[in-house]
Amino acid sequence: MNFFFFGVVALGLMVMQTIVLPAFDFFPYCFDLPVILVLYLSLVFPRYGTILAIFFIGIVMDSLSGVPFFFHAFSYCWVYIFVQLIKQVVFQRSILFMVCVSLLAVIVQQGLMLFTIFLSHGHEGLFALDYTPFVWQLILAGVLISPGVWCVGVLRQNTMVMVRQLRRGFIKRYRD
Repeated sequence: MNFFFFGVVALGLMVMQTIVLPAFDFFPYCFDLPVILVLYLSLVFPRYGTILAIFFIGIVMDSLSGVPFFFHAFSYCWVYIFVQLIKQVVFQRSILFMVCVSLLAVIVQQGLMLFTIFLSHGHEGLFALDYTPFVWQLILAGVLISPGVWCVGVLRQNTMVMVRQLRRGFIKRYRD
């Protein structure tokens, strides 16, 4: 059931990121939405299978977006690794931890994007770049990712309660 739930959430965030948001003028200022799910998975499921799920989410996002292939998969895996390292030092339930992890996730993606630009265009590409969208992405990430992770947790909890109630109802109906 977790697989189905996270698949639906991942697909919804990817559709928002690749189809809905590009229609708006503020799209260049938006951070990568699937990072919300990646952070939730990194915080709640610290198993090795989680990194495979995160890598798969990145591969699908790479297929849907126009960035170089393995960009999202690579950045999501680095976010997972950084979260696991930071979790060992900082109390996980604090708002400061969530804001720091959110900013770190966006910085990892921005750093990889800048590195890609540097490889393809050299120093001239970096100097000609407008850094305003990067700053806005950091601001929006610091404000919106923490509530987004909380919403995914609440949605998962409510979905699991609903599934348990439906299962009990089916068992009761078909046992009698």
